[in-house]
Amino acid sequence: MSNKVFSGVYPYLVSPVDHEGRVTTGVLKDLVEHLIRKGVHGLTPLGSTGEFAYLTWEQKKTVVQTVIETSNGRVPVVAGVCHTSNLEAMRQAREFDAMGVDGILAIIDTYFPLTQKEVYSYFRSIADAVHCPVVIYTNPTFQKIDLSIDLIKDLARVPNIQYLKDASGNTGKLLTIANSLGNDIKLFSASASIPLFVMMIGGVGWMAGPACVVPEQSVALYNLALERKWDEAIALQRKLWQINYVFQKYNLASCIKAALEIQGFPVGDPVLPIRPVGEEALTHIRSVLQELGAI
Repeated sequence: MSNKVFSGVYPYLVSPVDHEGRVTTGVLKDLVEHLIRKGVHGLTPLGSTGEFAYLTWEQKKTVVQTVIETSNGRVPVVAGVCHTSNLEAMRQAREFDAMGVDGILAIIDTYFPLTQKEVYSYFRSIADAVHCPVVIYTNPTFQKIDLSIDLIKDLARVPNIQYLKDASGNTGKLLTIANSLGNDIKLFSASASIPLFVMMIGGVGWMAGPACVVPEQSVALYNLALERKWDEAIALQRKLWQINYVFQKYNLASCIKAALEIQGFPVGDPVLPIRPVGEEALTHIRSVLQELGAI
């Protein structure tokens, strides 16, 4: 099992794909180098911002392999795995593990409704399939399912399920997890209104698409939290809320790709059927980037 400890700012990387379906690996390499130079603590390909739900398996493998080779051990790589079936999720996780990822971000997809026991079996099967640490991801907005406190407690007993990335925004639930589980499972926040709250209650960082666009500012926020400079941290998070607001207002993956294009990274359009943002959104995104000093 990888002995790397995950903490800090982990950008959810975009997946640059051209109109022929080819991953533009050169662009992805440049983005990885840029993010590492800006001080991020890890990289997460195939998160929500990576449009994992719209990629073929060959595209996914190319994205993950490119990130592994480019980072070259400088920061941990935690690759997303998501499927509706246990067996296919296990197969993908095993292959990424063999490729050399440092961790797996386990995401659940559903068609038929699942019981909590069935959800447990999904995450448990991924954990049993690999030797690296597993981050379980809960995002009830997209997944149509949430993880109960009891389910999280059960999953925390699995040795290599070591982290929970929570995008529910439910602060009461997060406090309950922190109080009842302590260090049995470490908390990553989403990039919304609560990263500092998560850090205050013992969280270890956040995994977030917008960190691709404002990596330096995100790392500064994390460092202020580590130093417990809460007044400065709150002021910076209030300022950074603009970037989260604009990505909530428009399509998340489309917005981040548009912002990266503005910053000079030719990541291309989102994967169809997702459409690029329009001119009004581009103007809004550009103004926010300018105000945050990100261009």
